[in-house]
Amino acid sequence: MPSPLPSPTPHRSWRDALAIYLRAPVITMLFLGFSAGLPFLLVFSTLSAWLRSDGVEVAAIGFFSWVGILYSIKFFWAPVVDRLALPLLTRTFGQRRGWMLLAQAMIAAGLVGLASLDPQNNLALVAGFALLVAFGSATQDIAIDAFRIESAPDDIQAAMASTYIIGYRGGLLAAGAGAMYVASWLSWEAAYLTMAALVGIGVVTVLLRPEPERLSLTTQLIHEPRVRAFLRASRGKPRQLRRLGAWVIGAIVCPFTDFFSRHRLKALWLLVFIAVFRISDLAMASMANPLYIDMGFSLATIANVTNVFGIAMSVTGGILGGLLVARYGIGPILVLGAAAATLTNLLFAALALAGQSLPMLVMAIVGDNLANGLASAVFIAFLSSLTSRAYTATQYALFSSLMTLPGKFLSGFGGVVVAAEGYATFFVIATALGLPAIALAIWISRDRDLVPAPLPRGA
Repeated sequence: MPSPLPSPTPHRSWRDALAIYLRAPVITMLFLGFSAGLPFLLVFSTLSAWLRSDGVEVAAIGFFSWVGILYSIKFFWAPVVDRLALPLLTRTFGQRRGWMLLAQAMIAAGLVGLASLDPQNNLALVAGFALLVAFGSATQDIAIDAFRIESAPDDIQAAMASTYIIGYRGGLLAAGAGAMYVASWLSWEAAYLTMAALVGIGVVTVLLRPEPERLSLTTQLIHEPRVRAFLRASRGKPRQLRRLGAWVIGAIVCPFTDFFSRHRLKALWLLVFIAVFRISDLAMASMANPLYIDMGFSLATIANVTNVFGIAMSVTGGILGGLLVARYGIGPILVLGAAAATLTNLLFAALALAGQSLPMLVMAIVGDNLANGLASAVFIAFLSSLTSRAYTATQYALFSSLMTLPGKFLSGFGGVVVAAEGYATFFVIATALGLPAIALAIWISRDRDLVPAPLPRGA
């Protein structure tokens, strides 16, 4: 007897989708997103604009983007953030909030250090303080991602990702347009000191919101089969050695074996997809601000168009992405996001060919930021769905690190490619790098085990 035809996929109503945004955990991510977004540009494109304005060579600026690789290798210390209790902070604020506060202190200290330096005469020290900011920022990202996933059920993770993106873009707005405005009115020193003060927004948010409920670290370890097997096999060994071994197995080994045991052969293709999803976007990012400056645009114009207007488009894209995922599910929007984020990079090639054209600049910024806002919202929701609640910080850090590592590494050669081939060729090459992501997104969208259908209307 033939099997019955599948019933149509149920969708939430637009009203139900919008109501999700009024929940406290969703609103919280607006402010934590701001805290996460603030340091990023200050060691990336804003820093590159500062360096270029002070006469630093474009090739050196390209290699400076390697500071951002710290974001891409954060999975190395994610198990520490996930499982190591800070003596005072964890006891007082909890595992996630304690690590967020420590990371925010590192960010503020690094920004104050940058504010005190002249880049041309202290390029090595600038790199050192930029590394401190990036390390603190990456550590904060680990704790925030775990906090977000543990604070709410899966059905509102897309909305939380959306408000996170909105807040994140707000942080980018402050660190991009805000810093450039202050630099043009006063100085780069004043700009970076102002950014250090804005770290306080994240600090206040952490202090006001409760720690998410989770099993104690000891209980988590005891419930893991591999840990129990190790403890049985190591009876008679020194106690401290057994505790260290149990911690290493539970914090480092189990998060990886869990992912591969759940997805088996698909796991490798999922990791490839994560690695290439943003490779096009990240590979070109280090050369965006140098392009604007070399095209003859002023710092004020760059701030107005690329940050204020551009980030407004990113926020719009984030909201749109969250709503589309809530209504239609992750699958089809994942394909849309991958295609849009990749193909809109061709607009920068057109800008390079057009020269100092304000309409072309606006078009490129609108398209790029709208696409990236949408793509980021759906991709964060997708990565969250792949993460086990038992290993939130470690697994998500692995995913987000893998997401940025290839693009960050390739971006370091951006200045070399531009110097040899020009801006237009560089952005065409960057676009081509993203084509595999579109193909893999289509494959994933057809697998209901990876991207389940949205909840029924009213759920």
